[in-house]
Amino acid sequence: MAAQRTRLNFPSKGVELSGLLEIPAQGSRGFVLFAHCFTCGKDIAAASRIARELTGRGFAVLRFDFTGLGNSDGDFANSNFSSNVDDLVAAADYLRDHYEAPRLLIGHSLGGRAVLSAAHRIAETAAVVTLGAPADARHVIRQFAAQVEGIESSGEAQVSLGGRAFSIRKQFLDDLSQDNDDIERLRTPLLVMHSPLDSTVSISQAEQIYRRAKHPKSFVSLDTADHLLSRREDTAYAASVIGAWSEKYLTPVPQVATRDSGTRNGEVEIREHNHRFTRRVNSDHHQWLADEPLKAGGDNLGPDPYEHLLAALGTCTSMTLRMYANHKKIPLDDVQVSLSHSRQHREDCEGCTDSDSRIEVLQRRIRLKGDLSEAQRQRLLEIADRCPVHKTLEGPLKVGTLLVD
Repeated sequence: MAAQRTRLNFPSKGVELSGLLEIPAQGSRGFVLFAHCFTCGKDIAAASRIARELTGRGFAVLRFDFTGLGNSDGDFANSNFSSNVDDLVAAADYLRDHYEAPRLLIGHSLGGRAVLSAAHRIAETAAVVTLGAPADARHVIRQFAAQVEGIESSGEAQVSLGGRAFSIRKQFLDDLSQDNDDIERLRTPLLVMHSPLDSTVSISQAEQIYRRAKHPKSFVSLDTADHLLSRREDTAYAASVIGAWSEKYLTPVPQVATRDSGTRNGEVEIREHNHRFTRRVNSDHHQWLADEPLKAGGDNLGPDPYEHLLAALGTCTSMTLRMYANHKKIPLDDVQVSLSHSRQHREDCEGCTDSDSRIEVLQRRIRLKGDLSEAQRQRLLEIADRCPVHKTLEGPLKVGTLLVD
């Protein structure tokens, strides 16, 4: 099943940024925020291919255009390295509010240096990956070194980068000149990936990043790749390594945030996980997620409400049968219960006599394994109907609702 692709916009310092979010059809291992290279964009081959590869490996990936680039608003001449970091934090804030916060940050070239700076401002960050990144953001000046004197003297100059003209202002240079110890302050696992043949950002920059960062840290050579990772096999390799490396640091299912107050025994508390369908479910000792499937507009990060209902009836049925079989010493080796929900016309529903035209039907199928007599099998079938949840659903039921402070 193809991944869900959603084009979205979000604000950053008064500017509207454009992004593309790709979510696996079967739910995600976690959300990833990808930062593209200097003057590139979210649709550059390296960004789009790595995002697709990671989505295929179970990650949800957001890539976006920095201020003044691609489909994002704003003037590139007014942007700088600090604004790139702000854009990354704004993207993380958007994911946190509408989906879930990113736990893996990946940056390519100057975007790699930006994620190193953004990591300490995104509390949920669990791991960081750099691809062909400089250790010092000032390294980017080498791409327009001949125009630096003109920028310093006149305050602005047109430079050609990748065959395109960009306005670079003195504020950009001044911003790059600020001291930055973000690598030393990094407190998350780091994977540095770099090609020894990179002619744009020397591999010595990767060495500096690795030396300055604290453990745990890893380095992987991209061998014959160029700086832009223009070959498909290089992006596929990078994505496979990232997926395997991050397995150690990212839990398969997003963990529920700590509750503000405890939930009493016998109660269940539901809180918003995002402003869509994902919900945090808390009981006295357990926490999990509820959601809607992708086709209904959800993120498929947990069972939907009706699946929770079916699970309640199914687990109760199975537990009741096991308890009875153990008590009566019936040789029940295994019990399996499968359930489904449907809406039927009453004339199609056996035993339905009420006047309403349609009825909700929960269909329960029970498979009993073991050396059981026919009498024992029939008795266990009768016991299934004595499951407490079954009795609750079929008995007089009233749902009370109170509005509380």
